[in-house]
Amino acid sequence: MKILVIGGAGFIGSNIAYKYLKEGEDVFVFDNLSRRGTQWNLEWLKQNQNFKFIKGDIRNYDELKKIFLREKFDIVFHMAAQVAVTTSVLNPREDFEINALGTFNILEAIRETKQDPVILFASTNKVYGGMADIKIVEKKGRYTYKNIKGGIKEDRLLDFHSPYGCSKGTADQYMIDYSRIYGLRTVVFRQSCIYGYRQFGIEDQGWVAWFTIAAALGKKITIYGDGKQVRDVLFIDDLLNAYDAAIKNIEKVRGNAFNIGGGPENTMSLLELIAFLEKFFNKRIDLRFSDWRPGDQPVFICNISKAKKLLKWEPKINPEKGVKLLYNWVKDNIELFKDL
Repeated sequence: MKILVIGGAGFIGSNIAYKYLKEGEDVFVFDNLSRRGTQWNLEWLKQNQNFKFIKGDIRNYDELKKIFLREKFDIVFHMAAQVAVTTSVLNPREDFEINALGTFNILEAIRETKQDPVILFASTNKVYGGMADIKIVEKKGRYTYKNIKGGIKEDRLLDFHSPYGCSKGTADQYMIDYSRIYGLRTVVFRQSCIYGYRQFGIEDQGWVAWFTIAAALGKKITIYGDGKQVRDVLFIDDLLNAYDAAIKNIEKVRGNAFNIGGGPENTMSLLELIAFLEKFFNKRIDLRFSDWRPGDQPVFICNISKAKKLLKWEPKINPEKGVKLLYNWVKDNIELFKDL
């Protein structure tokens, strides 16, 4: 197969590219290398045969269209994004141009060149907004839903909150509508907290990786809010298995959105992650607390029953095992983080 990974030098994208390179597929990575860590991920990928790199930016429609005129792809993974809520608040125009306009450019390039690849898009749970109507209670030092069992389903009303939520939500809906109107074979993954190897997390995004990296470097960690926020966390290997399942079942699931995360069985609060890390590193971690961030949900847990039913998929790696795998990777690659 010929596979294009847009944003393929990022965390999720580089893991996708490596998986298919190992399987002997032809993999093209398209990335502007603007994020920290992308250059290291690119050098890592370049060690594989059948790998091709195209430097470019999804905001440039002409660049994208030329690629689709030149190559015919079986699968397109759209993983390129501005990924931080705080950054979107500071620079909403750039956030919109990358996430909303960039996604539109990709869809139009595929439509206009009359290609028919499977298109998988990394959306976000932020499309559901702050969910202020949902009652939250505190139990055993963590927040939980008062009346919802099994987590948030895909039929939850969308409520874009923050420029990031608006831009990703716009992209999410365009992906679904281009399947409905133009017949493109799109699948949307509204992802919860994904973590794992090759993730160069920063303070305002990728909190599982950032906490792990900061703990390894002995840096003070800032928790926004009180640390009792809960997320269902999903290790990168489990996410790749979900993508695979969607590709194999594409005619059944095209045009669908899936809430993808660890589900109710794989949840973790910020403070619980700190406790895991203190055990692994065998030391106390220096914490400070700051104000809640815009649109930060006290709890977000995916209901993954739709993915279980249609994709025959469910997570295999629990939070403690996953954090231990990430901890080992950070420890083995600590030289990559020395300049933080």
